[in-house]
Amino acid sequence: MDLADFDALSFDCYGTLIDWETGIAAVLGPWARSRGLDVGDEALLTAYSGHEARAEAEHPADPYPLILARSLRDLGRELGARVTDQDAQRLAGSVPDWPPFPDSRGALAALAERYRLIILSNVDNESFAASNRWLGVRFTSVLTAQDIGSYKPSPRNFVALLAEAGRLEIPPARLLHVAQSLFHDHVPARGAGLATVWINRRHDRPGWGATPAPGAGVIPAAEFPSLRAFADAAAANWDRDC
Repeated sequence: MDLADFDALSFDCYGTLIDWETGIAAVLGPWARSRGLDVGDEALLTAYSGHEARAEAEHPADPYPLILARSLRDLGRELGARVTDQDAQRLAGSVPDWPPFPDSRGALAALAERYRLIILSNVDNESFAASNRWLGVRFTSVLTAQDIGSYKPSPRNFVALLAEAGRLEIPPARLLHVAQSLFHDHVPARGAGLATVWINRRHDRPGWGATPAPGAGVIPAAEFPSLRAFADAAAANWDRDC
């Protein structure tokens, strides 16, 4: 794949640009220990992932903080551990504290020199605005679950992305979707006919973490272990083609 063949990049945010596993574990870990649960962070994230995906599918109009609170309560019921309103609110309000990956800000700045950048994110507008202060980039467009009325992997989110690309006069063949989650992003993006790049943030760890396993086979057009590696490859492609 020649990365110079694209005019725009659409990004998942949480898991790709923002380290949501660290952010979620920072709340789930202390909660679990306070309830006497002998469960490590990886196991907590894996258990949590199914509850969040189910909440998003069953309550597509709920803003993301409510999804987080609902998911923690469901996790508590699964594990037989009490979840107070304060526990639920702690996770619901934690998104602004979720850190960026160390390479996100610099890699996005480099990519913005060559591409228009679009966000397609499973959050509400307020949460993304808080996270974007970590990223320091002005995106051409920001599409959130709150705007669309559904959560990825719903095909509706990618219909909305393609509609926005059309508004920007970006042909589908010139739009590349960049994401970590095979479940949330790559399966539906490929179904929508988009080329995708996998930023495999978990390349050095087994399992799927806070992301459910993909329910269908999917082969991204390319895979990189970090956003920096992807940005470097894009720069090399552009320099070679010039």
